[in-house]
Amino acid sequence: MARDYAKTRDRAQERKKPAPRQSARGKVDVRPGSSWKAYFAGLLSGIFLSFLVFLYTLPPAENTGGGPEAAPAAVVPAEPPKPRFDFYTMLPQQTIDGPVEPAEVADPRPGAAEETYLLQAGSFRQREDADRRRAELLLLGLEPKVEETSSDNGRWFRVYLGPFNSHTQMTRARSLTAAQDIDTLLLKRGTP
Repeated sequence: MARDYAKTRDRAQERKKPAPRQSARGKVDVRPGSSWKAYFAGLLSGIFLSFLVFLYTLPPAENTGGGPEAAPAAVVPAEPPKPRFDFYTMLPQQTIDGPVEPAEVADPRPGAAEETYLLQAGSFRQREDADRRRAELLLLGLEPKVEETSSDNGRWFRVYLGPFNSHTQMTRARSLTAAQDIDTLLLKRGTP
């Protein structure tokens, strides 16, 4: 019995074709890669149109050719003037008249009392806390004192540094305490 192989080949090809897919809207998507192709086609056309708009917005090119209808001569910008440094010649000619003597410091008024500076390095309710702060300050090379005071709100132990006769001594002590994260309070007192 003779067999018709042409018909079987057509049937095999029909079986191998994938069934068309349906999208959510009910339309049939014939080719599986068509959405990507459409995306890239739109992307390329958008880039091309953007390039054309860019070329359109460029200012027109000036004619820089050396032909007979070219501009007569290009304008050469003038060089900026060079700076003048006159102090090289002026300074050697200047002199100071006579010797300069240091200014005399006026004595403080006799009625004014001298001011002394104190630094309060802490105020504690417990004596042990004040002694701990005093020990920290002793390790820094300072001379702290602990004073006990009583007031309406209880007994307090205050740690003082000083008295300092000059502002520079007080500043040195304050910078040492600040380096160790110890807050201080500056007190200025007049001596009787």
